[in-house]
Amino acid sequence: MKPVAGGYRLTLRLNAPAPMRASLPLLAVDGVPIGVARQSPDLRTLTLVSTDPAVLKARDVRLIWSGDLGKSAGNNRSQAPGPTDADWLKARQGPLLKDDPGALGKYQVGTAEYDLGDEAIYLPGLKQESELRGKVYTPRGAVGPRPLVLFLHGRHQYCYGDDVTPSDKPWPCPAGAKPVPSFRGYDDPAKALASNGYQVVSISANAVNAYDGDVYDSGAQARAELILDHLALWKKWSTIGGGPFGRQFVGKVNLQNIGLMGHSRGGEGVARAAVLNADRGGQYGIRAVLPLAPTDFARATVPGVAMSVLLPYCDGDVSDLQGQKFYDDTRYSVTGDTAPRSTVTVLGANHNFFNTEWTPGQSEAPSSDDWFGEEKEAPCGAKYAGRLSAKEQQAVGTAYIAGFFRLQMGRETQFLPQFDGSDARAASAGRAVVRVVSQAPLASRRDVNALDKALPAGAVTGKASAEVCAGVTEASGRMAATPTCMTSNDWANAPHWGAAWYAARTPTTAVTKLSWTGTDGVLRLNLPAWQRDVRRYAALSFRAAPDPAGTPRTDLSVRVVDGRGRAAVVSVSAVSDALVRMPGRNDSGLPKNLLRTVRMPLESLKGVDLRDVRAVELRTDRVARGSAYVSDVAFSSPGVGLSAPARLLPQLSASSVTVKEGDKGTTSMDFWVTLSRPSIRPVSVYVETNGDLGTAVGDVTRQLVFKPGQVRQKVSVPVVANTRDSYDLPFSLVLSAPREGLLNQSFGHGLVIDDDATPTLTVGNARAGENAGTLRFGVKLSAPSDKLVNISGVLKDGTAVIRKDYLSEYDDGTNPPERGIDGYVEPGKTAGELAVRIVDDKAKEPAETFTVDVQAVDGADIKLPVTAKATITDND
Repeated sequence: MKPVAGGYRLTLRLNAPAPMRASLPLLAVDGVPIGVARQSPDLRTLTLVSTDPAVLKARDVRLIWSGDLGKSAGNNRSQAPGPTDADWLKARQGPLLKDDPGALGKYQVGTAEYDLGDEAIYLPGLKQESELRGKVYTPRGAVGPRPLVLFLHGRHQYCYGDDVTPSDKPWPCPAGAKPVPSFRGYDDPAKALASNGYQVVSISANAVNAYDGDVYDSGAQARAELILDHLALWKKWSTIGGGPFGRQFVGKVNLQNIGLMGHSRGGEGVARAAVLNADRGGQYGIRAVLPLAPTDFARATVPGVAMSVLLPYCDGDVSDLQGQKFYDDTRYSVTGDTAPRSTVTVLGANHNFFNTEWTPGQSEAPSSDDWFGEEKEAPCGAKYAGRLSAKEQQAVGTAYIAGFFRLQMGRETQFLPQFDGSDARAASAGRAVVRVVSQAPLASRRDVNALDKALPAGAVTGKASAEVCAGVTEASGRMAATPTCMTSNDWANAPHWGAAWYAARTPTTAVTKLSWTGTDGVLRLNLPAWQRDVRRYAALSFRAAPDPAGTPRTDLSVRVVDGRGRAAVVSVSAVSDALVRMPGRNDSGLPKNLLRTVRMPLESLKGVDLRDVRAVELRTDRVARGSAYVSDVAFSSPGVGLSAPARLLPQLSASSVTVKEGDKGTTSMDFWVTLSRPSIRPVSVYVETNGDLGTAVGDVTRQLVFKPGQVRQKVSVPVVANTRDSYDLPFSLVLSAPREGLLNQSFGHGLVIDDDATPTLTVGNARAGENAGTLRFGVKLSAPSDKLVNISGVLKDGTAVIRKDYLSEYDDGTNPPERGIDGYVEPGKTAGELAVRIVDDKAKEPAETFTVDVQAVDGADIKLPVTAKATITDND
C-alpha cells in the first residue's frame, strides 16, 4: 500500500498469473471486497486506488471474482455428488427437430479477413484506440442482400508470446508478442449460418480487453461502439464499396436485418449495442441478440429485439449465470413489446469452450478449462459423465446459435420448437441436456399472472401459503421490504437473485414462494371474462423450481377448470423436471436454483371447454409437505413475433456533476435524470450511487417514476463538508432496470473536489539515551488530514556512525547498510514519527549525533529538503 493522488494504492502481487476473466477482479481486504482491481499486462499484479483508510491496516488482501462472490469464492469445486445428479444423467429428452440447424446448407462458404490496423478507431467509451479486424464468412452464389450476423468474443488474454519486451502500454502487443485471435474461434456456427445463406462477420476486441479494467462500466459501452463502427464499415462496403473488398459486397448485405452474438463480456456488449443503436435512431436493423455466457454488471434491458440468452451450467468464469437477468428484467419491461425471448441452459458446458481459440488442444495461444477439476463425482468435473467434451459443447453452441438466427432473421419457423420451451433438440447437439425457458411474443401469448405481486385474499386455501420473495439474504441494501427467496451467501447458486456489481441494490426478480404442509393446498388464479377463451393457444406454461431449503424433488398438480366445473389435472412431474433440483451439492455455486419451464399442451386438458376456462390452480395433492417457486403463468403458442430497434421509446440519461466539498454542513449534489421526450405512460428506473464514496458522499438508492409528460427529475446526493484535506472523490450514479424506456447515458459521473488547504508538516530534532532502543523524530501536522501523510528520507552519519551507534529499521545486515527511513501520520491525526534503532554499547563516550535528510513527503506541504538532527546520549 502507498498513498497516491487519488487515495491509497493497494497492490497485490501473485506468484503465478491470474486468469483474465469476464468476471470483475476484486481485491478483498480482510474478507470485504473494496473495489475492482486493474490487472497488469503479465496478470501477476493487481492494483486499485481506494480512499478507505481501512486498507492501511489490512491483515489479509486477496483476489476474488465478482461471479464467485459468496462462501465458496470459486476456489473449491464440489467433490461429492448431489442428490439429483443421477436424475440428470438420464434426463428426459425432447423430440428431434426434422431439420438440424447445426448442419451445413447448400452454399459453399468463402472466408476472408480484414485488418485496418491495431489503432484504427477511437472508442469514446474506452478513451482509447482500437483495432478494426474481422473474419468474414460469405455464402458463395447467394443472390440479393443477405442477412448479416456479427459475432463478438469476450474478455480473454489479448496478447501472448515467450519472448515479450515489457511495455507500459498494453495494446498494441509489445515486441515479441502476438494478438490472441479470439475472433477466429467461432468457425462452426459461422459456417453453419453462411452455408444457409447468411453473411457472417466475427470481429476482434483485443484493445477493449486491454483497457476495460480502467473504465466505469467495464467496457460495455466501448464494445457496443466497436460493433456499430464495424456496421458502419459494412454499410460503406455494401453500398459504395472500397476498402479491402472493392465492390465484392455491393448490394450483398442487408443492414436492416442484423443479428448479434456476443460471448462473455461480449454478451453485455451486444445487448448494449442493440440499445445504443435504438438510442441513435435505429440506423441499423438489429433484430436478434444472443448473449452467450454473458456478464450483466448493470442490469440493462433489451426491449423490442428478439433475444435468447445461452447459459452454460458449468460456467467457471461468470459462475453466477448473471445473464439470466437479461431475460428476467426485459420480459415485462415495455408494454406492447412484440419480440420473443428465451434462455437456453446447457448442462455440462463451461464458459470457454464455445470458442475454439479458448480451448486447449484447439487454440493458437495458451488456453484452459475455466471449470478446473478432474473429479468424476462432481457434476462439472472434467471426467464426470455429464460433462460435455469441447467438441460436444461446440456442437451445442453451433446448433443454438445457428437455429436462433435462422428462426428470427430468416423466419425459418421449423426451428420454433427449439426455443419454445418444449425442449425439442437438434441431432447435432448430441447427448447434451438442454432446458429452455421461453416468453412467446405478445401476439401469441396471454399472460395470466406473473406471480410477482401479492395474491388477492382467498386465492390460497388449505394448508398452503404464498409469499412474494426476491433476492438472497446477503444482498444487503435491497430497496423493498420483500422477503428474500433464499438463505445463501453464495450468489453463484442464485442467478435470478444475486446482486449486480454496478447496481447492487436494484431489486431482483420477484416470484411467489408456495409452501404447504398438507395435500389440500390450492393456489387459484381466476380468469376474467375476456381471458377465458384460450382455444387459439397451444399450451399453458409457467416457470418453477424447488425451494433449496426443501427436499430435492417435489411435485404439484395443475388443475384447469371451465365454466361448468369440469376440470383437467396434470402433474408437473408428468410434463417437466422443473421441480427436480439441478445437479450439485451446495458447493461452488451448485446447484443452480433456476426457474424452469412447466409446459402443458392444451390438447392434454381433456374434457375442458377451452372457450370458457375459469381458473388455473396449483394444487399440493402430490406431496404432503414442500415448497417451490412459481412465476409467469401464461397461455401461449410458439411464434416469431415482430422484432426491430425500439427507437420509439423515450431514452433515460443521467447527468454528470462536479462540486466542491465545502467547509461546513451538508450540501446537495444535484444530478438530473432526464427523458429524451415525454411519454404517454409512466416510465420508471432505479438509480443508485456506486463507487468509493468515502465519508463525504451519501449513499443514495431509489426508484424514479416519471409521470406522463414529465421529462426530468432531480436526484440529490448529500455531500458532508469538512475542513480536512481529503482526496477528490469520483463516483457514479447508475441507472438500471428501466420500465417503458431505454437506457441512454446510464452512468452519471460525480466528482467531489476537496477544497481544503493541505496542512503543513514539520519535522523536529530528536534526543534519546543510548539504552532507549528507539529514537523518534517528532513529526507534526498543522491540521488533521483525511490522507495518510507519508515521509521518506536518508540517514547521514555525524559523530554517530550507522550500524555502530544506530540502525535503519529496515537494515537486514546485508551490505551496504540500509540508510532509508520512512514514517507517516495516520489519517485524522496530527502527530507521527520517524523511527531509528539505537545500538547500546558498553563504552563510555560523549553524546553523538547524526541527521536525517527528509527528501519526499506525500499528503502535506513542506519545503524540502529538510534536515533534522538526532542526539544520542551515553548511559555508561
